[in-house]
Amino acid sequence: MNDFDRVRPAPAPGPDHHRDLHPGPDARPGLDGTLRRESRAVHPPVVEVAGSRPLGVPLHQGHLFAFEDSASLVDAFGGPDGAFLYNRHGNPTVRSLENAVAGLEGGSGAIATASGMAAINTVLLALLRSGDHVIAQQSLYGGTFAMLADLADRWGVEVTHVRGDDPAEVRAALRPNTRLLHLETVSNPTTRVTDLPALLAVAREAGVVGVVDNTFASPLLCRPIEHGADIVVHSATKYLGGHGDVLAGIAVFAGAELHRKVWHYAVELGASADPHAAWLTLRGLQTLPLRMRRHCDSALDLAHRLAAHPAVSVVHYPGLPGHPDYELARRLLPEGQGGVLSFDLVGGRDAARTFTESVRLAALAPSLGSVQTLTMHPASTSHRQLDDAALAAAGISPGTVRVAVGVEHPEDLWSDLAQALAEL
Repeated sequence: MNDFDRVRPAPAPGPDHHRDLHPGPDARPGLDGTLRRESRAVHPPVVEVAGSRPLGVPLHQGHLFAFEDSASLVDAFGGPDGAFLYNRHGNPTVRSLENAVAGLEGGSGAIATASGMAAINTVLLALLRSGDHVIAQQSLYGGTFAMLADLADRWGVEVTHVRGDDPAEVRAALRPNTRLLHLETVSNPTTRVTDLPALLAVAREAGVVGVVDNTFASPLLCRPIEHGADIVVHSATKYLGGHGDVLAGIAVFAGAELHRKVWHYAVELGASADPHAAWLTLRGLQTLPLRMRRHCDSALDLAHRLAAHPAVSVVHYPGLPGHPDYELARRLLPEGQGGVLSFDLVGGRDAARTFTESVRLAALAPSLGSVQTLTMHPASTSHRQLDDAALAAAGISPGTVRVAVGVEHPEDLWSDLAQALAEL
């Protein structure tokens, strides 16, 4: 028995018995209850939830939505908060993710995208045009650095890189055509902490849009909008998803006007998040507070142990007193200094290759924020676009190794790193 047959008893066979079909409990106007089998197959009943509610966010995989009148259809094209129309414009599951992350970041709205770079590119392409000027940190994620270089080469967007620790340097870099300041809460892979309140204040005074990549901190450790950011971007692939099984990004907006402006461009760009990816990210988001506590505690523990090892020349982790941004990190990231650390090996590039190939529990893999510990060599992977001079300017040495600490037992993690160091 199917959903149609539960509504009324099956009719007696007759010469036209295949017409005695009806749409079931979700009947729509204009359907007269005499659909043939071919039409019935195309229009299965849609079960409406009544009397209870789903405990988790449902996965709405369907990408098209129908309307009862043309005015409602036209209105749905208008903005990010309208009725659902087409997945590129919006989807119930994706909207749930957008609302959840916007709430965590303290924003007015958000746009979920297919990846972190999709979120960054959507913002840059929506807000910049030929001849505009961007101020950005020297120590940026390699993909962001490459995108800014491409915009400079192909569109004539001027880019000035600054250290990210001196508001006077940002103020001196301002031009009449400056449109955007791009910062990272914690830089990759050197873990430098940006003085967001000071730098964003300069941007706000000048009427420049402040964009902060908050991927390394997550909204559990830092909320850049509270420090003056106009837009916050995340690679949701990392801590928000948290399990190494989803690719997604998100941009959160402090104000509705900027949200709407970028949303219109995002719809045309077509970098929208897939509903299943959004659903997986929402599942991961529920354990974010628990995971971030473990990431931070284990990273600090490993940083102290690595700092005492003779094969390691320096450890980059803002939770260590010797880190140049230690005091700033205590103010900006009081709940924890993140789950990523890096360190320079005395033996340089060869030692880094040996180390990353010798770990056993940790995986030699890109990305971060997963429950599993991951390690990589930035100079030959994430920052391969940079020559030696650019690497040095970004604070990365040929022997720098990055470790994205997972949630395994800290003693097991140290045993693994120690045996890999013994191979040097």
